[in-house]
Amino acid sequence: MAASSASVLLSGLGRALVQQDLLRQQDAEQTQVAANSASMTFVEQLISSKKLSAYKLAEFASNTFGVPLFDLNSFDTTSINTEWIDVKIIQSRRALPLHKRGNRLYVAVSDPTNLQALEEFRFKTNLIAEPVIVEDDKLGKAISLVADRNDRTLSRLVDNDDIDLDIKTDEAPSSQDDDVDVDDAPVVRYIQKILLDAINASVSDIHFEPYEKYYRIRYRLDGILVEVAQPPLVIKDKIASRIKVISKLDISEKRIPQDGRMKLQLTKNRSIDFRVSTLPTLYGEKIVMRILDSSNAMIGIDALGYEPDQRKVLLDCIARPYGMVLVTGPTGSGKTISLYTCLGVLNKPGINISTAEDPAEINMPGVNQVNVNDKAGLTFAAALKSFLRQDPDIIMVGEIRDLETADISIKAAQTGHLVLSTLHTNDAPTTLTRLLNMGVAPFNVASSVLLITAQRLARRLCSQCKSPQDLPTETLLQAGFKEEELDGSWAPYRPVGCDTCKGTGYKGRVGIYEVMPVSEEMQKIIMSNGNSIQIREQAQIEGIRNLRQSGLLKVKQGVTSLEEVEATTNA
Repeated sequence: MAASSASVLLSGLGRALVQQDLLRQQDAEQTQVAANSASMTFVEQLISSKKLSAYKLAEFASNTFGVPLFDLNSFDTTSINTEWIDVKIIQSRRALPLHKRGNRLYVAVSDPTNLQALEEFRFKTNLIAEPVIVEDDKLGKAISLVADRNDRTLSRLVDNDDIDLDIKTDEAPSSQDDDVDVDDAPVVRYIQKILLDAINASVSDIHFEPYEKYYRIRYRLDGILVEVAQPPLVIKDKIASRIKVISKLDISEKRIPQDGRMKLQLTKNRSIDFRVSTLPTLYGEKIVMRILDSSNAMIGIDALGYEPDQRKVLLDCIARPYGMVLVTGPTGSGKTISLYTCLGVLNKPGINISTAEDPAEINMPGVNQVNVNDKAGLTFAAALKSFLRQDPDIIMVGEIRDLETADISIKAAQTGHLVLSTLHTNDAPTTLTRLLNMGVAPFNVASSVLLITAQRLARRLCSQCKSPQDLPTETLLQAGFKEEELDGSWAPYRPVGCDTCKGTGYKGRVGIYEVMPVSEEMQKIIMSNGNSIQIREQAQIEGIRNLRQSGLLKVKQGVTSLEEVEATTNA
């Protein structure tokens, strides 16, 4: 029996009660066992067994753990921000967020050792969760009220009588099962709110994700996915249907992926485009909406993060009358913004610019933009052939995917056209060998490619709250800094968190670049069938900073943190 009792793991509050002789060890263990079997908290079980009153227990917890005591009866639960409420968390963790001050969120709990609840609210809100002690019976009533209010609010979204279904788009086939809500329907208003909140928060993507037992919506903010809502699972089809209709997709087709576009007119002079992609999953259709804000392409090359020497090399290359400039990096690394920024520099009345994209993400007046359509036969290669008959000065190819597109692009670069394009490779040196591996002749690569720029996006430290960080010399050396750089004239910064950055310590992103002009020595390496290692070594000899070195320079400048650079670049 003693061995059985010893195996019972008491909560921190239970141990404190035993130590202060307010509860016998045996009673505490029995209470814990009963709580576990009844799926209750230790405090709930203790109060229901009438061993201690709710007030006496709250007073003891407040005094023992130094946490303020608060009377929930004096608080208006309708004032709680609904963005903090996750019904599953408040019910399972027996905790209720009440009030935000600065970057701190005050959470009502009856057990101050309930650290998991505080951690979940910190993760959900990106705020520092501070506990306040309340009486458990009042906490239970408040949680029930908030959960019930939340259910009533969401129930309007699933009330069929409240949604008049109608499709007014000729391009989208209709079906009896998947109809669309009129403009004043709750689902429509809900989606509009999700889109507007995303635009206001400068989000890059919105993810609508159905699972077996829940449905969630996430934003990609500064490259990181953050959950923002969990609407009722039963409305997943209505949300999918509405998004598919306004994106001119077939709502009756749920078996294959689809791609579409939509536009949201914010003001007379500003509209936001969305690129929409649907994907059938086990439990419904996942939808990802990429936000395409044309104003992002007009920020100017100075704001992208190029160092002065890198910017000069890039501008000199795109000012040349012919040749090829390649931008490389993974999906979401900002390649499109870099290309359009270059086009913005080149876009003048006397210049004929044509682009082939899949699809055209940013609308730029003065540029002839073509969406490729493989099903209709309008491939990148077909579009390029047509461009060459239209007297272009500058051609932009969204992506070089195959040998035919690469060959035509290189021939265009060799016959008096400036060609801009992208490839998916890890860095600049491997881009040249990637072209060779695709089957492009070494002479054509060496004679046509002017410059390759590889890039990544790193989160920018919040200027309001970043703080100097004391890191060991060994850590800095291991990251890639040279001993002569560690002269004490600078210090790395770390993220802290404040209201401005929503507690993350980061706000916005900055580009990290490897800008590699193809020199004569590199051309010789290519012509002799050299590999990326030889090209990389030659780039270092010529003083070209690789991605890690460019990232470390951003750390020295206090723009981003060392952790962020290590996460986005290879040493």
